[in-house]
Amino acid sequence: MVEAVESLADRFRSLPQSKLLGAVPGYGSRAAAALELARRLVALTAAVEGGPRREFPDAGAFAVGDQLAVAGHDLAAALAGLREDAPVGLPEGPVAAAAVLARAVAAARETAALCG
Repeated sequence: MVEAVESLADRFRSLPQSKLLGAVPGYGSRAAAALELARRLVALTAAVEGGPRREFPDAGAFAVGDQLAVAGHDLAAALAGLREDAPVGLPEGPVAAAAVLARAVAAARETAALCG
């Protein structure tokens, strides 16, 4: 998880402004797609921790790589203390912690593919 998110975060940190602000399918910009991924990871972290969903601000296109890294590390830390089969309460119902991890990694890969 951390490797996938760190790799993607590094890619966003190194993108020039023209690429960060360039549109991709479904999003007004690559930065917006990365911010949406970070927000999804934050929502998963809240579910793992059993707490309320937290607001994740838009700190701008140039900060999105760092935001993505923080969100990914927070989720990894939250999952580290759980067994793979531990239930996590998601809005659609409980799923195993391993499934939460799989969803997060898949979302990171989808965003990476989308943003080229």
